[in-house]
Amino acid sequence: MRVLEIFGRGLARFLSQPSKREIRVATCTPDTLAASIRKGDVLLVEGSSRFSTVVKYLTQSTWSHAVLCVAEDGSLLEADVVAGVRRVPLSTFADLHTRICRPVGLRSDEIDAIVAYALSRIGHQYDLKNIFDLARYLVQPVFIPVRWRRRLLALGSGDPTRAICSSLIAQAFHAVHYPILPESVFSQSQHPDCVDCLDELLHIRHHSLFTPRDFDISPYFQIVKPTLDGSFDPHAFAWVEEGEGEG
Repeated sequence: MRVLEIFGRGLARFLSQPSKREIRVATCTPDTLAASIRKGDVLLVEGSSRFSTVVKYLTQSTWSHAVLCVAEDGSLLEADVVAGVRRVPLSTFADLHTRICRPVGLRSDEIDAIVAYALSRIGHQYDLKNIFDLARYLVQPVFIPVRWRRRLLALGSGDPTRAICSSLIAQAFHAVHYPILPESVFSQSQHPDCVDCLDELLHIRHHSLFTPRDFDISPYFQIVKPTLDGSFDPHAFAWVEEGEGEG
């Protein structure tokens, strides 16, 4: 077991290194991002590591990492592949393409409960079993049907002392019964006037099945674009007219 632990950490360091693929740069300034993000927001990140490349492939999404804003100063909590669950400043992702996903309708005490749940996991290690699972698709890429990709990302160890970024955040929101992408189930209606009716109930999807992309496509999270969150004025742009500067 000790050998696997050492090998896993070495593999994690390798996967955390930048890939050679071109990445998209930040679309807003660090100050604009800091002015828009709030406690309880989920920040999605388009990472630049080898690990990020695999996650993007399996999820067919831009987003490879998810972090939770845990304070009004914009500080974040993440599950890092090498360092484990830790608190980091917003500037960590200043140069990367990001997206703010904001839960709607939560009371301040519910936001506090989500943050407290996440902060209680600080010090937990990243789930190395998940790293072994994903490394297979980096070393020997294979065609994976879309319908199976979500299940592949759920192949972690299940150890509660180990974490994956999106799974940890999903657990925190589930702790206050906030929906992300619940599954619909139907049961016989209990209404006496409609014996043949079915009631639609929401079933919480297991946290190990969540990916960063799910916070983006969730109908229960508002997408906040920092550039538009302030005093945006489309008339303030200075455009180069066609043909100007030629000749």
